[in-house]
Amino acid sequence: MGAGTIGSWIADLMCRNRHSVTVVDRDPETVRRLNNELDVRALCGSASESAVLFQADILGCDLCLSVTGDDEVNIVAASMAKAMGARRTVARVYGRVFRDLSTFDYQEHFKIDRLLSLEHLSAIEFLRGIRTPGSAVMENFARGELEVQEIVCGEATRAMGQPLKSLELPRGSRIGTIQRDGKMWIAGANDSIAAGDRITVIGSRENIDEAKGKFQAKPDVRRSVVIAGGGETGLHLARMLEGHRFNVSLMETNKERCEYLSRLLEHTTVILADATRRVVLEEERINACDVFVACTGDDENNIMACVEAGELGAPQLMAIVQRPDYANVVNKLGINLAVSPRNVMARQVLGFLNSGPIVTRKQIPGGSIAIVEIEVLVGAQATEHVLANLKLPPQCLIAAVMSSDYVRVPTADDRLSPGDTVIALVEDGAVDAMLEMFHTNGR
Repeated sequence: MGAGTIGSWIADLMCRNRHSVTVVDRDPETVRRLNNELDVRALCGSASESAVLFQADILGCDLCLSVTGDDEVNIVAASMAKAMGARRTVARVYGRVFRDLSTFDYQEHFKIDRLLSLEHLSAIEFLRGIRTPGSAVMENFARGELEVQEIVCGEATRAMGQPLKSLELPRGSRIGTIQRDGKMWIAGANDSIAAGDRITVIGSRENIDEAKGKFQAKPDVRRSVVIAGGGETGLHLARMLEGHRFNVSLMETNKERCEYLSRLLEHTTVILADATRRVVLEEERINACDVFVACTGDDENNIMACVEAGELGAPQLMAIVQRPDYANVVNKLGINLAVSPRNVMARQVLGFLNSGPIVTRKQIPGGSIAIVEIEVLVGAQATEHVLANLKLPPQCLIAAVMSSDYVRVPTADDRLSPGDTVIALVEDGAVDAMLEMFHTNGR
C-alpha cells in the first residue's frame, strides 16, 4: 500500500526474491510505471477503501505493508487488512505519538502486527554503530521495550567463573548466548563467563547497562556525540543516547524546532546552528567530539557536513544517505557509516517473511543461533503447561514474553497464554522442533 520511494523499493526487492507482489497507489501514472518496470500487479486506488483491498486479494496475502505518506491512512489500511484476513500487517508511521505506549497503544487497539518508523529504525542503526562499535548485535523487540545487545567481557571481574544462576543479574535481564574461541551456544544456568567472551544480554536498556558492570572491570568511557539535524531521526537518536555515558549535542537551523527539542531533551545540548558551515563546526569544537552524525533531510548536506567534520578532526563520521547512487562515494570520503532508511526498512520487512506462528526471525552474527519472535495461538501446545514442563528442545531458550500490557523475563513456573508474544533464542537445527509446541493442534 503506497508506491513512493519506500514502497517501490520494497516491491522491487520482493520481486527479486521471487515473491508475488501487489502494489496499490492513488497516482495512475505511478501505477502505469510500476506495471511497466516491475513484475508486480499494480492497482490504482486508496489503501483505506475496502473495495480496493478486496481487489488486491488482501484476504489471502501473507504480508500487507502500508507505507503511504499518511500515518492515519497507513494505520487504517493495515487494520482493515488484518480484519479482512491478511496474515501479517505492518504500518509505517512518522509521528512519535503512534509509537508512544504511555499515552495509547495504537498497535494493539488496531490489531496491527507492527508499527515501523523509518526515522526510529535509522536512529537504531546509528545507535548500533555508536554504542557497540565493531559488533552487529543490537536489536529491538517487543515494540522497542526489549533490547538484545552484545557485551565483550574484557578484564576479569568477580563474575567470571561463577555459574550464571548465582550472578544475581538485574531483574528483567538474561544472558542469551556465549561466544568463545569461535563457538557460540545458548547460555545455561550452570555456564560461566570467562575473560574475552562475547555474550548477548536480553532486557531493557537500563537493565543491560546495569548488567555490563558485572562483566566489565571498567565502565564505558563517557563519549561525546554531535548530531547535525533536529528532525525525527536526530530526536530519536538523542533520546536513545542521553543519560547513558554520552554527552550529546544536537545542531538544528530552525529556532522553533530548537525550542521544541529543548523541551523534550533533558540532557542534550541543543544548538541553533548550521552544521554544513565549516566556521560553525570550528566554533563548536567538532574536533573534540568522538562521533559526528549528520541526519538532516538532505543527502548532500549530510555528506558535506561529514567531510568538513572529518577535516576538522572528528574521528568517527556517520550520515543518512538515501540515494543509492551515493553508496560508492561515502566510503571514499571517509564516512564510517552511511545509513539508508529504505535499506533499513527492507531488512525489517524481510524479517517478517516467515511461515507458521513466527512473527520475525533474525540471525545473531557469528553463529547458528536465531532470535525468533513467536505468536502464541489459541490451541497451541505451548499453552497447556508451565514452561518447565514444555517439551522444548535443549537448544532453545524462552528469553522474554510480551503480554498485551507488559513484557517480562519468564520463570520456570510461568505459563503462556494465547495472544502472548514469545522472544526465543534457538539454534537453527532446533527451530522446527521448537515450533511444534506453537502450532495449533500440532500442525
